[in-house]
Amino acid sequence: MTNYMRFQAPESLSEQIAQHLGQRIITRDLKPGERIQELKVSGELNVSRGSVRESLLILERRHLIEIFPRRGAVVSSLTPESVNSLYDIYIDLLCMLGRKVLERWSGRELGGVMGQVRELQAVIDALNATSADAAEQVIDAGFGVMRYAYGLVENPFLEETLENFRPAISRTYFVSLEHFREEIGETATFFRQLADAAVNDDTERLQAVIQAFGEHQRQQVLTILRQEASA
Repeated sequence: MTNYMRFQAPESLSEQIAQHLGQRIITRDLKPGERIQELKVSGELNVSRGSVRESLLILERRHLIEIFPRRGAVVSSLTPESVNSLYDIYIDLLCMLGRKVLERWSGRELGGVMGQVRELQAVIDALNATSADAAEQVIDAGFGVMRYAYGLVENPFLEETLENFRPAISRTYFVSLEHFREEIGETATFFRQLADAAVNDDTERLQAVIQAFGEHQRQQVLTILRQEASA
């Protein structure tokens, strides 16, 4: 039988630029409605305009920018409609991921999940909740737990779909954590409840925990958007 090696291609320059600009959008350094000028980005990063143009197409696919004829690339707005559309499907996908983990693994085999959650708790415990990058660190640690789950499920289609949602979700999550710093503690509680349900083979509870946290986060973001609209 032939053994095939799996090669990991290095990230392209366009992907690196997209990640750089995407992080600036997620953290609101680049604000909704702000133009992203190819020439300016090209000069700041010392890269070709062609690479910047390709990176903008990547960001458009990730719903972080919109590209208009003659106007160019503009940071997309967060609206109640876009937030609801995002969470409608993302919550269901997370429930599917959790369900698939428990279909393939029994609770006693999921000690690694608890280890991932302990790492996330350690990150949160070490944080100064008022530090500028606190929200970014918590978001990254949370996605670390998800990446562990991908390896357990081994469904490349589900993994790719969820990863494609990551920038848009990170953007809304950042908004929530920036306005409600107590949500950092709520995030740790969510992952502890998630791990406990997984280790106890409780699929129904696991999905209920995901659903409740997702809906809670949705409402937090919608509240912030309403407040900003009326300000």
